[in-house]
Amino acid sequence: MENKSNTKKEQYKHLLNFVANIVTLLVEGGLFAYIWYEYYSNVIFMPFFRRGNWAVVGFYVLIIFCFTKMLNGYKIGYLRLQDIFLSHVLAIFLAAVMAYLEICMIGRDYMKPEPIFAMAGIEVLFILPWVFLVRKFYAWLYPPRKMLVIYGHYSPTGLIDKINTRKDKYNICASVSYTIGYEKLYPLILEYEAVVLCDIPADARNQIEKYCYQMSVRTYVTPKISDIILTAADNIHLFDTPLLLTRNQGLTIDQRFFKRAFDILLSLIAIVLASPFMLIIALLIKLYDKGPVFYKQERLTRDGKTFMIIKFRSMGMDSEKDGARLAMKEDKRVTPVGKVIRRIHFDELPQIFNILKGDMSFVGPRPERREIHDQYVERIPEFDFRLKVKAGLTGYAQVYGKYNTTPYDKLKLDLTYIENYSLLLDIKMMLLTFKVLFQKENTEGVDVDQITADYHE
Repeated sequence: MENKSNTKKEQYKHLLNFVANIVTLLVEGGLFAYIWYEYYSNVIFMPFFRRGNWAVVGFYVLIIFCFTKMLNGYKIGYLRLQDIFLSHVLAIFLAAVMAYLEICMIGRDYMKPEPIFAMAGIEVLFILPWVFLVRKFYAWLYPPRKMLVIYGHYSPTGLIDKINTRKDKYNICASVSYTIGYEKLYPLILEYEAVVLCDIPADARNQIEKYCYQMSVRTYVTPKISDIILTAADNIHLFDTPLLLTRNQGLTIDQRFFKRAFDILLSLIAIVLASPFMLIIALLIKLYDKGPVFYKQERLTRDGKTFMIIKFRSMGMDSEKDGARLAMKEDKRVTPVGKVIRRIHFDELPQIFNILKGDMSFVGPRPERREIHDQYVERIPEFDFRLKVKAGLTGYAQVYGKYNTTPYDKLKLDLTYIENYSLLLDIKMMLLTFKVLFQKENTEGVDVDQITADYHE
């Protein structure tokens, strides 16, 4: 009965989130309506009538809704406060730019940008305390869930440590191996609000999942590779027995065509916009130690093909005299200029030319060195699955992972992208990448005694 009441309580949580987001949209739409009627509608050539004005306001609401949705800004009870703030601020900025361009097109002339960007500033001033208050109210109504971790033969201390970083949402109270038997495990499950299933054999995991489903117990599962492949499976209903179809071919021909066209168009625009920054960075690198501006290295892309990746050099000229290795925490090989450009990811800008050439895409698995890739494959044969698509400048593992995320977790993130690919997903990944620029933990290096993300000396 307790779990059923929790399920009912969950519905009210979604209602709270929905109402909070509707209020946010109404305020944003109302502010734009005021700016439109007060500063723009009467000065354009051939002003709109009532429905035309409504359409302009409605279009702005649609724009800011789409941007906020793609940046996960409406997940108030899910993300950290700083993530929600960044999502909203970025969405407001992008929507303001789009709205200003729309107004200029409607007016067939350049309009004053001050009112629209003043509106964006007011929206930010509203969003920050509003989201904070909603989140505090949300946390008061829904305290962290008491959770039980059920594992296989080895305790998943790494996963537990990660979950414990979100004590505002999760409260791991105990962990136990499934080997204690179902007679002891099932009564124990009912003492908690949720369970986490980690690295359990398939037959045992199926049994526990069915029991949790029957008893309405919330269940979190660390997916296996086969689970991720099935997430994009097509449901086949030709017979009275359900079938799942996985094509296992990576991207289709039409997906590759539109992805390549998108990459060419965007890379040409990006080269023009980034040129001033690239010139300044190149000058600073050259002035610091008179060494080469660019760093080139062989990397792997689709089907195991190799190409020379281009980066701005962020380390000293003798940084790899002892062999190739990933950047470490507080790595002394990184130059002062390198620390800055690595922090904001501007060392990656020259890869726009790799994209224009066709070696890479804007979104895809990050390209690995062959020697490091081979080490991963020895331990994780499925690591080769990442090579079903072109390497990318950014990707799922860069947005949702960190620099030092383990290869197995990177593989699962990259497979999630491959199996759920769409052009809209590419756009979403590129927008979310802007948030990474403000999150220091995503650039954190590996430990000093590590050569790769999970190999120690």
